Amino acid sequence: MLKTALQFIWYDKPKSIGALAGTILSVFLIGQQAGIFIFLTNAMAAYVRLAPEYIWVVDSKTTNSGALTPLDIRVGKELESIEGVYKAYPIVLAAGSAKFSNGKSSGMNLFGVQYPEFAGFPKSIPSDNPALLIQDGAIFTDFFDKEALGGVNKGDYFELNGKKVFIAGNTKGYRTFGGVVGFTTIERARSIGNIPNYKVSAYLVKKNPNISEAQVIHFINNNLNGVKAWGSADFRKETVITVLSSSGIAISFGTLIIFALIVGFVIIGLTLYSAAVDRLRDYGTLKAIGATNGYIARLIITQAMIFGVVGFAIGFFLVNGFKNGIANAGTIFEFPFWLELTFLLITLFIALSGSLFAVKRITGLEPSAVFRG
Repeated sequence: MLKTALQFIWYDKPKSIGALAGTILSVFLIGQQAGIFIFLTNAMAAYVRLAPEYIWVVDSKTTNSGALTPLDIRVGKELESIEGVYKAYPIVLAAGSAKFSNGKSSGMNLFGVQYPEFAGFPKSIPSDNPALLIQDGAIFTDFFDKEALGGVNKGDYFELNGKKVFIAGNTKGYRTFGGVVGFTTIERARSIGNIPNYKVSAYLVKKNPNISEAQVIHFINNNLNGVKAWGSADFRKETVITVLSSSGIAISFGTLIIFALIVGFVIIGLTLYSAAVDRLRDYGTLKAIGATNGYIARLIITQAMIFGVVGFAIGFFLVNGFKNGIANAGTIFEFPFWLELTFLLITLFIALSGSLFAVKRITGLEPSAVFRG
């Protein structure tokens, strides 16, 4: 069966190349759009994604980690009185406007963390020593945001909300959906952002290792009013849902992915159908010498599966090339294994669905038709 299918493919090279090209194009478009979508959703919940070991405690109405309603600092003391809470670390989010020596300007979100723990600082990615933040005016920015920040390098000074600051170090690959982000101490973030000393944006709670996260979250939510505790995975998901529901991003990317599916389905389907019509005599001969409709259907489907597997391999190779290329510009993402498997299954489904056009045409063919003038 496989040998015969390969012979059919090799015999009609132009149409085989067309079907393969359609599969590759479909895989590439789906992978490209899915990858960018993953990057954007990671950026939407970047603050939570890089602090997965903490329980987030925010205002009770907050569902977006990038838009935090201020809390009274006394909440921290109340949290540390809750069973299972080992320590509550405050963070402050502040907005700023940066001006550089070359005349350029840029918006910047400041993420203030507490010395000496620096809870919430992105330790999971390559970065300089966060202890450098204790220097007067020190902030960290991401390596890939250099151009957006007027081309500043480590050690360069600039103004942020009229206050003098400098780049003490860089994170790498830490991108947020709300624009450029800078890390600094919680006191400096308050000062630059004009946030009162008695206000914080959220608390990152470190739990007692002897008590489960679910129990600590339950204790907090049932004992403190006006706040809500979230597990990092749940808060990340809720943030993404909130942002997507308030924008057209999901519809936009969903439409493009559906378009890619249609492209693959139509190209493969029409190409296989056209090839089958051109080779009615060959298929009719097979039926005349005893081949059943089931055999013919399997032969056509085998050809489609070959296009699917080979097209997926080439298409996904190109997707990885695209991923590595844009990673050099700071657009970094990874495909989870389950998604890669889904890409393969979708590709095989497209190939199988497309082959049904040809199967329907050939199985209705009368063997005697090949002997008519």
